[in-house]
Amino acid sequence: MPTPPHAPVIALPLSADAAQACVFEDPQSKAILKQLQRIAPSAANVLLVGDTGTGKELIARHLHALSTRRAEPFVAVDCGVFSELHAEAELFGHEKGAFTGALSSKAGWLEVAHGGTLFLDEINQLPMSVQTKLVRVLQEGMVVRLGSRRSVPVDVRIITASHVPLERLVQTGAFRRDLFYHLNVVKLELKPLQQRPGDILPLVRLFIGEYSRRLGHGPVRLSPAAERRLTAYPWPGNIRELENVIHRTLLISRNGVIQDSDLSIAYLHGPPDLQDGSDDSAEARLQQALEQLCSQGEEDLHEKVEDSLFRTAYRLCHHNQVRTASLLGLSRNVVRARLIKLGEVVVHHRGED
Repeated sequence: MPTPPHAPVIALPLSADAAQACVFEDPQSKAILKQLQRIAPSAANVLLVGDTGTGKELIARHLHALSTRRAEPFVAVDCGVFSELHAEAELFGHEKGAFTGALSSKAGWLEVAHGGTLFLDEINQLPMSVQTKLVRVLQEGMVVRLGSRRSVPVDVRIITASHVPLERLVQTGAFRRDLFYHLNVVKLELKPLQQRPGDILPLVRLFIGEYSRRLGHGPVRLSPAAERRLTAYPWPGNIRELENVIHRTLLISRNGVIQDSDLSIAYLHGPPDLQDGSDDSAEARLQQALEQLCSQGEEDLHEKVEDSLFRTAYRLCHHNQVRTASLLGLSRNVVRARLIKLGEVVVHHRGED
């Protein structure tokens, strides 16, 4: 086994104080923050679900800051970059000589987070063999390093995040049912930023303050036109995209006022004439995408396009089947059957666990 790389601990660009501020102000986000205040004093494991970039790590850090573990470590690990060979050594640690290149003993991230909080992002990508060992750790509160027979006690609160519904993975056998039950003590869902418009400007001001400090700028403010553009844009990349836009804008802005023309949104998502939100521009983007798919010779193109349409409509209708059927002009039975086929709707048969 080759030497594992340095574990991929996530380092947010924001300072710890800024990350813990959790400036979400949209009513949906405020409801989640109230839930955090209620569950923070407990040791309950928390599962965060939501699209990539919706702020799951910000929520995890804020939960840690509110908890009785706030003085202990907060360790964030991206499970999505682990190979199966390295995942066990990184999470559970290893002893000297446990494998080729293990020149010294090393504590895993569960030990490092002892007394505090371990945030496992993209838990859906954790290899099955490691899932099995993690279940034992959660049951017994003990870690055995790779190459060791000695158990090490650990006291860790686990916060996990996934952009894929774990229930679907459990149904397909890609995720352990018992591990899901251990992690899903409290479940919080973070909506896309587009559905939380009240969070946009508070986050913008947070990022302006943080990056202005880092870049040595003086006070920076938004023009009214810039505010309108930021709140009107749909932010398909969620908070991560918003942060990148503000960072880039501050790199080129020098006069202390961010104007509409300073914002680099158009550079990230196509020319400005396709950003006006009109029906014509939407149809033009759709036609362009279809032409590209056709030219690439995609197999089963008709079915793939239909699948994408059903998923998109279902998400935009907030997972309401009746509204989705109305939007698509189809019967609810047709929509439900297709969503079940796509795994968007899970049918629980009588007698199942």
